[in-house]
Amino acid sequence: MNGEATSVTMFEWQTREPASCEQLAGLQVATSATSNGVMHTLAESRLLELTELRSGLKIRAYSHVGRIQIGDLSVTVLPKLRGSSLLGLLRYAYGFRRLNLISSTSHFNEPCGFEDLLVHQLNAEVQELLSRGLQRAYIAQSEPLESPRGRIDIQQLAKQGGRATATLPCRHYPRVEDTLLNAVLVAGLKLAGSVASNVELSRESRRLAGQIEEQVSTVRLNRTVMSQVERQMTRLTKAYQPAMSIIRLLVESQGIALEGETATNRMPGYLFDMNAFFQALLSRFLRENLPGYSVIDEHSLKGMMRYNPNFSPKRRSPTPRPDFVIKEGNRICSILDAKYRDIWDKDLPRHMLYQLVVYAVSHRDQPRSTILYPTYQPGARETRIEVTDPVYGSVIGEVRMCPVNLEELERLVNDSTDQGRREREECAVRLAQLGD
Repeated sequence: MNGEATSVTMFEWQTREPASCEQLAGLQVATSATSNGVMHTLAESRLLELTELRSGLKIRAYSHVGRIQIGDLSVTVLPKLRGSSLLGLLRYAYGFRRLNLISSTSHFNEPCGFEDLLVHQLNAEVQELLSRGLQRAYIAQSEPLESPRGRIDIQQLAKQGGRATATLPCRHYPRVEDTLLNAVLVAGLKLAGSVASNVELSRESRRLAGQIEEQVSTVRLNRTVMSQVERQMTRLTKAYQPAMSIIRLLVESQGIALEGETATNRMPGYLFDMNAFFQALLSRFLRENLPGYSVIDEHSLKGMMRYNPNFSPKRRSPTPRPDFVIKEGNRICSILDAKYRDIWDKDLPRHMLYQLVVYAVSHRDQPRSTILYPTYQPGARETRIEVTDPVYGSVIGEVRMCPVNLEELERLVNDSTDQGRREREECAVRLAQLGD
Protein backbone atom coordinates (compact mmCIF):
# COMPACT_ATOMS: atom_id res chain seq x y z
CA MET A 1 0.00 0.00 0.00
CA ASN A 2 1.03 3.57 -0.48
CA GLY A 3 0.11 4.52 3.13
CA GLU A 4 -2.72 6.82 2.10
CA ALA A 5 -6.43 6.00 2.02
CA THR A 6 -7.78 5.49 -1.49
CA SER A 7 -11.46 5.81 -2.34
CA VAL A 8 -12.94 4.60 -5.64
CA THR A 9 -16.55 5.16 -6.73
CA MET A 10 -18.09 3.24 -9.60
CA PHE A 11 -21.44 1.96 -10.86
CA GLU A 12 -22.85 -1.57 -10.98
CA TRP A 13 -21.48 -3.76 -13.79
CA GLN A 14 -18.69 -1.24 -14.41
CA THR A 15 -14.98 -2.01 -14.75
CA ARG A 16 -12.25 0.42 -13.64
CA GLU A 17 -8.65 -0.05 -14.76
CA PRO A 18 -5.36 1.75 -14.04
CA ALA A 19 -5.29 3.18 -17.57
CA SER A 20 -8.60 5.02 -17.05
CA CYS A 21 -8.41 5.71 -13.30
CA GLU A 22 -5.35 7.41 -11.81
CA GLN A 23 -6.29 6.26 -8.31
CA LEU A 24 -5.75 2.63 -9.31
CA ALA A 25 -2.38 3.15 -11.01
CA GLY A 26 0.37 1.43 -9.03
CA LEU A 27 -2.10 0.41 -6.30
CA GLN A 28 -1.75 -2.88 -4.41
CA VAL A 29 -4.08 -4.14 -1.67
CA ALA A 30 -3.15 -7.82 -1.17
CA THR A 31 -0.51 -7.04 1.45
CA SER A 32 -1.78 -9.52 4.05
CA ALA A 33 -3.45 -12.90 4.32
CA THR A 34 -6.67 -11.17 5.40
CA SER A 35 -6.74 -8.94 2.32
CA ASN A 36 -5.99 -11.92 0.08
CA GLY A 37 -8.82 -13.89 1.71
CA VAL A 38 -11.31 -11.05 1.32
CA MET A 39 -10.40 -10.53 -2.34
CA HIS A 40 -10.69 -14.24 -3.07
CA THR A 41 -14.09 -14.51 -1.36
CA LEU A 42 -15.43 -11.45 -3.16
CA ALA A 43 -14.35 -12.80 -6.54
CA GLU A 44 -15.58 -16.37 -5.90
CA SER A 45 -19.01 -15.05 -4.87
CA ARG A 46 -19.14 -12.63 -7.83
CA LEU A 47 -19.61 -9.65 -5.54
CA LEU A 48 -16.60 -7.61 -6.60
CA GLU A 49 -13.49 -8.64 -8.50
CA LEU A 50 -10.14 -7.03 -7.67
CA THR A 51 -7.20 -8.05 -9.84
CA GLU A 52 -3.65 -6.85 -9.25
CA LEU A 53 -1.92 -6.02 -12.51
CA ARG A 54 1.61 -4.88 -13.17
CA SER A 55 0.33 -1.34 -13.73
CA GLY A 56 -2.01 -1.27 -10.72
CA LEU A 57 -5.40 -2.55 -9.61
CA LYS A 58 -8.36 -3.54 -11.80
CA ILE A 59 -11.84 -3.51 -10.23
CA ARG A 60 -14.90 -5.12 -11.76
CA ALA A 61 -18.37 -4.67 -10.26
CA TYR A 62 -21.31 -7.03 -10.72
CA SER A 63 -24.90 -6.78 -9.51
CA HIS A 64 -24.03 -5.91 -5.90
CA VAL A 65 -24.05 -2.30 -4.72
CA GLY A 66 -22.72 -0.80 -1.52
CA ARG A 67 -19.34 -0.16 0.03
CA ILE A 68 -16.40 -2.42 0.90
CA GLN A 69 -13.18 -1.66 2.77
CA ILE A 70 -9.99 -3.64 2.08
CA GLY A 71 -7.01 -2.25 3.92
CA ASP A 72 -6.71 1.39 2.93
CA LEU A 73 -8.88 0.94 -0.16
CA SER A 74 -12.56 1.87 -0.03
CA VAL A 75 -14.73 0.86 -3.00
CA THR A 76 -18.24 2.27 -3.38
CA VAL A 77 -20.54 0.71 -6.00
CA LEU A 78 -23.57 2.83 -6.84
CA PRO A 79 -26.80 1.72 -8.54
CA LYS A 80 -27.42 3.26 -11.96
CA LEU A 81 -30.97 4.26 -11.07
CA ARG A 82 -31.12 7.68 -9.44
CA GLY A 83 -31.75 7.79 -5.68
CA SER A 84 -35.34 9.08 -5.65
CA SER A 85 -36.51 6.58 -8.28
CA LEU A 86 -34.69 3.72 -6.59
CA LEU A 87 -36.23 4.62 -3.25
CA GLY A 88 -39.71 4.68 -4.79
CA LEU A 89 -39.23 1.19 -6.25
CA LEU A 90 -37.62 0.02 -3.02
CA ARG A 91 -40.68 1.10 -1.06
CA TYR A 92 -42.96 -0.63 -3.53
CA ALA A 93 -40.98 -3.89 -3.67
CA TYR A 94 -40.70 -4.38 0.10
CA GLY A 95 -43.89 -2.61 1.20
CA PHE A 96 -42.21 0.28 3.00
CA ARG A 97 -44.41 3.22 3.95
CA ARG A 98 -44.25 6.53 2.10
CA LEU A 99 -42.82 8.63 4.89
CA ASN A 100 -41.25 12.05 4.47
CA LEU A 101 -37.77 10.92 3.46
CA ILE A 102 -36.24 12.73 0.52
CA SER A 103 -36.16 16.44 1.14
CA SER A 104 -34.07 19.47 0.31
CA THR A 105 -31.61 18.70 3.11
CA SER A 106 -27.97 17.98 2.47
CA HIS A 107 -28.42 14.19 2.88
CA PHE A 108 -28.66 13.54 -0.83
CA ASN A 109 -26.84 16.40 -2.50
CA GLU A 110 -24.30 13.84 -3.70
CA PRO A 111 -25.04 10.46 -5.31
CA CYS A 112 -25.96 8.15 -2.44
CA GLY A 113 -25.40 4.45 -2.13
CA PHE A 114 -28.10 1.84 -1.70
CA GLU A 115 -27.25 1.47 1.98
CA ASP A 116 -27.92 5.17 2.58
CA LEU A 117 -31.42 4.84 1.13
CA LEU A 118 -32.13 1.92 3.46
CA VAL A 119 -30.72 3.73 6.49
CA HIS A 120 -32.71 6.88 5.68
CA GLN A 121 -35.91 4.84 5.38
CA LEU A 122 -35.13 2.99 8.63
CA ASN A 123 -34.57 6.24 10.52
CA ALA A 124 -37.91 7.57 9.34
CA GLU A 125 -39.68 4.31 10.20
CA VAL A 126 -38.26 4.40 13.75
CA GLN A 127 -39.25 8.04 14.19
CA GLU A 128 -42.78 7.03 13.19
CA LEU A 129 -42.74 4.20 15.75
CA LEU A 130 -41.50 6.52 18.49
CA SER A 131 -44.23 9.03 17.76
CA ARG A 132 -46.84 6.26 18.08
CA GLY A 133 -45.20 4.72 21.12
CA LEU A 134 -43.05 1.61 21.19
CA GLN A 135 -44.60 -1.80 21.61
CA ARG A 136 -44.93 -3.05 25.17
CA ALA A 137 -45.49 -6.56 26.48
CA TYR A 138 -46.36 -8.17 29.79
CA ILE A 139 -43.21 -9.84 31.13
CA ALA A 140 -43.28 -12.13 34.16
CA GLN A 141 -41.06 -10.99 37.05
CA SER A 142 -40.50 -12.51 40.49
CA GLU A 143 -39.12 -10.14 43.12
CA PRO A 144 -39.64 -9.05 46.75
CA LEU A 145 -41.81 -5.92 46.98
CA GLU A 146 -42.71 -3.61 49.83
CA SER A 147 -46.03 -2.85 48.14
CA PRO A 148 -47.27 -6.24 46.85
CA ARG A 149 -48.38 -6.48 43.23
CA GLY A 150 -49.69 -9.43 41.25
CA ARG A 151 -49.65 -12.70 43.18
CA ILE A 152 -47.81 -13.42 46.41
CA ASP A 153 -45.37 -16.27 45.82
CA ILE A 154 -46.44 -18.65 48.58
CA GLN A 155 -43.72 -21.20 47.86
CA GLN A 156 -40.99 -18.59 48.12
CA LEU A 157 -42.62 -17.22 51.28
CA ALA A 158 -42.59 -20.71 52.82
CA LYS A 159 -38.90 -21.08 52.02
CA GLN A 160 -38.21 -18.03 54.19
CA GLY A 161 -39.24 -20.14 57.24
CA GLY A 162 -41.45 -17.49 58.80
CA ARG A 163 -38.66 -14.91 58.91
CA ALA A 164 -40.19 -11.43 59.23
CA THR A 165 -39.15 -8.97 56.48
CA ALA A 166 -40.40 -5.65 55.16
CA THR A 167 -41.12 -7.20 51.74
CA LEU A 168 -43.21 -10.01 50.27
CA PRO A 169 -42.12 -12.25 47.38
CA CYS A 170 -44.41 -11.46 44.46
CA ARG A 171 -44.88 -12.63 40.89
CA HIS A 172 -46.27 -9.87 38.69
CA TYR A 173 -46.46 -8.92 35.04
CA PRO A 174 -45.34 -5.35 34.39
CA ARG A 175 -45.94 -3.95 30.88
CA VAL A 176 -42.46 -3.03 29.65
CA GLU A 177 -40.70 -2.03 26.44
CA ASP A 178 -37.99 -4.70 26.86
CA THR A 179 -39.22 -6.92 24.00
CA LEU A 180 -37.36 -8.73 21.24
CA LEU A 181 -38.78 -6.36 18.62
CA ASN A 182 -37.40 -3.30 20.39
CA ALA A 183 -34.07 -4.99 21.06
CA VAL A 184 -33.72 -5.81 17.36
CA LEU A 185 -34.75 -2.24 16.55
CA VAL A 186 -31.88 -0.86 18.64
CA ALA A 187 -29.35 -3.33 17.22
CA GLY A 188 -30.57 -2.55 13.70
CA LEU A 189 -30.14 1.20 14.24
CA LYS A 190 -26.58 0.66 15.48
CA LEU A 191 -25.85 -1.51 12.44
CA ALA A 192 -27.34 1.17 10.19
CA GLY A 193 -25.12 3.77 11.80
CA SER A 194 -22.06 1.67 11.02
CA VAL A 195 -22.88 1.02 7.34
CA ALA A 196 -24.15 4.48 6.33
CA SER A 197 -21.65 6.43 4.28
CA ASN A 198 -23.44 9.72 5.01
CA VAL A 199 -22.31 11.19 8.35
CA GLU A 200 -25.67 12.82 9.11
CA LEU A 201 -27.55 9.59 8.53
CA SER A 202 -25.12 7.67 10.72
CA ARG A 203 -25.43 10.22 13.51
CA GLU A 204 -29.24 10.15 13.30
CA SER A 205 -29.30 6.34 13.55
CA ARG A 206 -27.13 6.35 16.66
CA ARG A 207 -29.23 9.12 18.22
CA LEU A 208 -32.41 7.11 17.74
CA ALA A 209 -30.74 3.99 19.16
CA GLY A 210 -29.73 6.00 22.22
CA GLN A 211 -33.36 6.98 22.85
CA ILE A 212 -34.44 3.34 23.13
CA GLU A 213 -31.49 1.26 24.33
CA GLU A 214 -31.81 2.16 28.04
CA GLN A 215 -35.16 0.37 28.21
CA VAL A 216 -34.26 -2.82 26.28
CA SER A 217 -31.83 -5.70 26.47
CA THR A 218 -28.91 -6.23 24.11
CA VAL A 219 -29.28 -8.71 21.25
CA ARG A 220 -26.83 -9.92 18.60
CA LEU A 221 -28.27 -9.70 15.09
CA ASN A 222 -28.16 -12.80 12.91
CA ARG A 223 -30.50 -14.72 10.67
CA THR A 224 -31.78 -16.86 13.55
CA VAL A 225 -32.87 -13.80 15.50
CA MET A 226 -34.49 -12.26 12.43
CA SER A 227 -36.42 -15.49 11.78
CA GLN A 228 -37.57 -15.48 15.41
CA VAL A 229 -38.79 -11.90 15.00
CA GLU A 230 -40.67 -12.85 11.85
CA ARG A 231 -42.47 -15.65 13.70
CA GLN A 232 -43.52 -13.24 16.45
CA MET A 233 -45.06 -10.68 14.10
CA THR A 234 -48.83 -10.26 14.57
CA ARG A 235 -51.45 -7.72 13.56
CA LEU A 236 -50.63 -5.86 16.79
CA THR A 237 -47.03 -5.37 15.69
CA LYS A 238 -47.74 -4.70 12.02
CA ALA A 239 -46.27 -1.19 12.32
CA TYR A 240 -42.84 -2.79 12.96
CA GLN A 241 -42.87 -4.80 9.71
CA PRO A 242 -41.17 -2.19 7.44
CA ALA A 243 -38.40 -1.52 9.97
CA MET A 244 -37.80 -5.26 10.50
CA SER A 245 -37.64 -5.80 6.72
CA ILE A 246 -34.95 -3.12 6.38
CA ILE A 247 -32.94 -4.53 9.28
CA ARG A 248 -33.12 -8.00 7.70
CA LEU A 249 -31.75 -6.57 4.44
CA LEU A 250 -28.91 -4.91 6.33
CA VAL A 251 -28.10 -8.09 8.25
CA GLU A 252 -28.11 -10.35 5.19
CA SER A 253 -25.96 -7.92 3.21
CA GLN A 254 -23.28 -7.82 5.90
CA GLY A 255 -22.00 -11.26 4.98
CA ILE A 256 -21.84 -13.90 2.29
CA ALA A 257 -24.04 -16.96 2.80
CA LEU A 258 -22.37 -19.85 1.04
CA GLU A 259 -24.72 -22.27 -0.71
CA GLY A 260 -25.59 -25.20 1.50
CA GLU A 261 -24.17 -23.61 4.64
CA THR A 262 -25.77 -21.77 7.51
CA ALA A 263 -22.65 -19.91 8.57
CA THR A 264 -22.01 -16.43 7.30
CA ASN A 265 -18.60 -14.97 6.55
CA ARG A 266 -18.47 -11.36 7.63
CA MET A 267 -17.26 -8.86 5.08
CA PRO A 268 -15.66 -5.49 5.91
CA GLY A 269 -18.50 -3.44 4.47
CA TYR A 270 -21.96 -3.66 2.99
CA LEU A 271 -22.92 -5.18 -0.36
CA PHE A 272 -26.55 -5.56 -1.37
CA ASP A 273 -27.62 -7.98 -4.10
CA MET A 274 -29.72 -6.05 -6.62
CA ASN A 275 -30.89 -9.41 -8.00
CA ALA A 276 -32.91 -9.92 -4.81
CA PHE A 277 -34.39 -6.42 -5.07
CA PHE A 278 -35.28 -6.88 -8.75
CA GLN A 279 -36.93 -10.23 -8.06
CA ALA A 280 -38.98 -8.81 -5.16
CA LEU A 281 -40.02 -5.86 -7.33
CA LEU A 282 -41.23 -8.05 -10.20
CA SER A 283 -42.92 -10.48 -7.85
CA ARG A 284 -45.15 -7.81 -6.35
CA PHE A 285 -45.81 -6.12 -9.70
CA LEU A 286 -46.90 -9.35 -11.41
CA ARG A 287 -48.89 -10.52 -8.42
CA GLU A 288 -50.89 -7.29 -8.23
CA ASN A 289 -51.49 -6.77 -11.95
CA LEU A 290 -52.40 -10.21 -13.32
CA PRO A 291 -56.04 -10.70 -12.28
CA GLY A 292 -57.19 -14.26 -12.80
CA TYR A 293 -53.65 -15.67 -12.62
CA SER A 294 -51.50 -16.86 -9.73
CA VAL A 295 -47.80 -16.02 -9.46
CA ILE A 296 -45.67 -18.62 -7.69
CA ASP A 297 -42.19 -17.58 -6.58
CA GLU A 298 -39.34 -20.10 -7.03
CA HIS A 299 -41.66 -22.91 -8.06
CA SER A 300 -40.00 -26.34 -8.07
CA LEU A 301 -40.11 -28.24 -11.38
CA LYS A 302 -40.31 -31.57 -9.59
CA GLY A 303 -39.70 -34.76 -11.49
CA MET A 304 -37.98 -33.08 -14.43
CA MET A 305 -34.59 -34.58 -13.59
CA ARG A 306 -33.64 -37.64 -11.61
CA TYR A 307 -30.66 -39.90 -11.06
CA ASN A 308 -30.84 -43.35 -12.57
CA PRO A 309 -30.68 -45.56 -9.48
CA ASN A 310 -28.81 -48.27 -11.42
CA PHE A 311 -25.97 -45.98 -12.47
CA SER A 312 -25.53 -43.47 -9.66
CA PRO A 313 -25.16 -43.31 -5.88
CA LYS A 314 -28.21 -42.52 -3.79
CA ARG A 315 -28.60 -38.75 -4.11
CA ARG A 316 -31.37 -36.23 -4.21
CA SER A 317 -32.41 -35.47 -7.76
CA PRO A 318 -31.75 -31.90 -8.98
CA THR A 319 -34.85 -29.69 -9.02
CA PRO A 320 -34.83 -26.54 -11.21
CA ARG A 321 -36.45 -23.50 -9.57
CA PRO A 322 -37.41 -20.65 -11.91
CA ASP A 323 -38.06 -17.33 -10.20
CA PHE A 324 -41.72 -17.14 -11.29
CA VAL A 325 -44.30 -19.55 -12.64
CA ILE A 326 -47.57 -18.02 -13.88
CA LYS A 327 -50.55 -20.35 -13.54
CA GLU A 328 -54.21 -20.17 -14.49
CA GLY A 329 -55.85 -22.69 -12.23
CA ASN A 330 -53.62 -25.77 -12.43
CA ARG A 331 -52.28 -24.94 -15.89
CA ILE A 332 -48.78 -23.46 -16.23
CA CYS A 333 -48.98 -20.49 -18.60
CA SER A 334 -45.48 -19.05 -18.39
CA ILE A 335 -42.05 -19.64 -16.83
CA LEU A 336 -40.05 -16.51 -16.00
CA ASP A 337 -36.62 -15.80 -14.57
CA ALA A 338 -35.40 -12.42 -13.31
CA LYS A 339 -31.78 -11.51 -14.09
CA TYR A 340 -30.35 -8.20 -12.88
CA ARG A 341 -28.17 -7.64 -15.92
CA ASP A 342 -28.85 -5.29 -18.83
CA ILE A 343 -28.76 -7.92 -21.59
CA TRP A 344 -29.58 -5.29 -24.22
CA ASP A 345 -26.36 -3.47 -23.36
CA LYS A 346 -24.27 -6.53 -22.44
CA ASP A 347 -23.97 -10.04 -23.81
CA LEU A 348 -26.10 -12.94 -22.58
CA PRO A 349 -23.93 -15.33 -20.53
CA ARG A 350 -24.08 -18.93 -21.65
CA HIS A 351 -25.05 -20.26 -18.22
CA MET A 352 -28.14 -18.00 -18.20
CA LEU A 353 -29.14 -19.17 -21.67
CA TYR A 354 -28.67 -22.85 -20.81
CA GLN A 355 -30.72 -22.40 -17.65
CA LEU A 356 -33.61 -20.86 -19.57
CA VAL A 357 -33.43 -23.57 -22.25
CA VAL A 358 -33.97 -26.17 -19.52
CA TYR A 359 -37.00 -24.23 -18.26
CA ALA A 360 -38.38 -23.98 -21.81
CA VAL A 361 -38.16 -27.68 -22.70
CA SER A 362 -39.78 -28.56 -19.35
CA HIS A 363 -43.02 -26.94 -20.57
CA ARG A 364 -44.57 -29.28 -23.14
CA ASP A 365 -47.67 -27.24 -24.05
CA GLN A 366 -45.71 -24.01 -24.62
CA PRO A 367 -41.98 -24.83 -24.75
CA ARG A 368 -40.71 -21.37 -23.97
CA SER A 369 -39.25 -19.40 -21.07
CA THR A 370 -38.50 -15.73 -20.51
CA ILE A 371 -35.67 -13.69 -19.00
CA LEU A 372 -36.84 -10.42 -17.47
CA TYR A 373 -33.95 -7.97 -17.21
CA PRO A 374 -33.64 -4.28 -16.22
CA THR A 375 -32.60 -1.67 -18.73
CA TYR A 376 -32.20 2.07 -19.09
CA GLN A 377 -31.98 1.96 -22.90
CA PRO A 378 -35.06 3.62 -24.47
CA GLY A 379 -34.73 1.51 -27.64
CA ALA A 380 -34.53 -1.86 -25.88
CA ARG A 381 -37.06 -4.39 -27.17
CA GLU A 382 -37.86 -8.07 -26.80
CA THR A 383 -35.41 -10.58 -28.29
CA ARG A 384 -36.10 -14.26 -28.98
CA ILE A 385 -33.77 -17.24 -29.39
CA GLU A 386 -35.11 -20.37 -31.05
CA VAL A 387 -33.88 -23.74 -29.79
CA THR A 388 -33.79 -26.22 -32.68
CA ASP A 389 -33.22 -29.92 -33.11
CA PRO A 390 -29.60 -30.20 -34.38
CA VAL A 391 -30.54 -33.10 -36.72
CA TYR A 392 -33.90 -32.13 -38.19
CA GLY A 393 -33.78 -28.35 -37.61
CA SER A 394 -37.27 -28.21 -36.13
CA VAL A 395 -37.96 -25.73 -33.33
CA ILE A 396 -38.19 -27.50 -29.96
CA GLY A 397 -38.23 -24.47 -27.69
CA GLU A 398 -37.79 -20.72 -27.39
CA VAL A 399 -36.09 -18.33 -24.98
CA ARG A 400 -37.38 -14.80 -24.82
CA MET A 401 -35.48 -11.83 -23.37
CA CYS A 402 -37.85 -9.10 -22.25
CA PRO A 403 -36.52 -5.70 -21.06
CA VAL A 404 -37.99 -3.95 -18.00
CA ASN A 405 -37.49 -0.19 -18.07
CA LEU A 406 -37.15 0.65 -14.37
CA GLU A 407 -37.91 4.35 -14.82
CA GLU A 408 -41.10 3.49 -16.69
CA LEU A 409 -41.99 0.90 -14.06
CA GLU A 410 -41.62 3.53 -11.34
CA ARG A 411 -44.03 5.81 -13.21
CA LEU A 412 -46.57 3.00 -13.50
CA VAL A 413 -46.54 1.98 -9.83
CA ASN A 414 -46.96 5.61 -8.77
CA ASP A 415 -49.92 6.25 -11.10
CA SER A 416 -53.12 5.71 -9.07
CA THR A 417 -55.53 6.60 -11.90
CA ASP A 418 -57.71 4.13 -13.80
CA GLN A 419 -55.53 4.69 -16.86
CA GLY A 420 -52.46 3.84 -14.78
CA ARG A 421 -54.10 0.62 -13.58
CA ARG A 422 -54.87 -0.41 -17.16
CA GLU A 423 -51.29 0.37 -18.23
CA ARG A 424 -49.92 -1.71 -15.34
CA GLU A 425 -52.06 -4.69 -16.30
CA GLU A 426 -51.01 -4.39 -19.95
CA CYS A 427 -47.36 -4.21 -18.89
CA ALA A 428 -47.75 -7.24 -16.58
CA VAL A 429 -49.35 -9.30 -19.37
CA ARG A 430 -46.49 -8.36 -21.71
CA LEU A 431 -43.82 -9.25 -19.13
CA ALA A 432 -45.52 -12.52 -18.29
CA GLN A 433 -45.70 -13.43 -22.01
CA LEU A 434 -49.44 -14.12 -21.85
CA GLY A 435 -50.35 -12.31 -25.07
CA ASP A 436 -49.48 -15.12 -27.54
